Amino acid sequence: MKLYKLLSFSFLVATLTSCTFTENIYVNDNGTGKFSVDLDGSSLMAMAGDQIGSQMGAEAKKDIDSTFTFKQLFEEKKDSIAKLSPEMQKEFKKIENFVVHTKMSSAKKEFLMTFSTDFKNVNELQDILQTLSTFQKLDKSGAAAPFGGDFGNNNSKLSYTYDGKKFTRKAIIDKQKLAEKVKDSTADMSKMIFSSSTYILKYHFPKKIKKVSNPDALFSEDRKTITIQYPFTDYMENPDKLNFDVEFEK
Repeated sequence: MKLYKLLSFSFLVATLTSCTFTENIYVNDNGTGKFSVDLDGSSLMAMAGDQIGSQMGAEAKKDIDSTFTFKQLFEEKKDSIAKLSPEMQKEFKKIENFVVHTKMSSAKKEFLMTFSTDFKNVNELQDILQTLSTFQKLDKSGAAAPFGGDFGNNNSKLSYTYDGKKFTRKAIIDKQKLAEKVKDSTADMSKMIFSSSTYILKYHFPKKIKKVSNPDALFSEDRKTITIQYPFTDYMENPDKLNFDVEFEK
């Protein structure tokens, strides 16, 4: 199965059911680390895996365990990417080293997808799901592919900062784009699709945490990991709700 076709099919599954998205950040002492977003859509495979396989053809009926980078995917779509604006091409360039790992099995009722990358500084990171939403521009037919019309696009600019004393996750909403989205007739449909999905933040630090600005944060036993769970609709409609600061013990 070609990479773009695999990614398109995978996110079709994701948009048909409730999923759990987990944003993981592992920060090392020197500020380097690993970032990933894990998508678990196994609930749909449990309910309708056989039917999905039948509808999507013989390739989708087979078990899939695939790993590739966005750089490989971009090579498949290089002609389409070359026609995009320099700004958009720059956004794609930022994620070309992301590794995509997909495991899918209708027999095992399993559908898992992980986007991961190493980073030298958390300031490098961006909202991977929002960047993925721009892939629909690569579809020459104009169809909503592969992530559904506006999947992942929450009309905000996300940034991360870490200086050893404090960590911050901050999304700034583009009010003009948000207003345009409210007028979009597909907004209610998107809300319905993702109303039962969950977005989890799970951040791992090299130091013990003194305090977190979000009162719903759960701490690991060693107080070096926090977990915060939100409805996916908050990520899409109120991304600034996911903003918080972490302060560390000296």
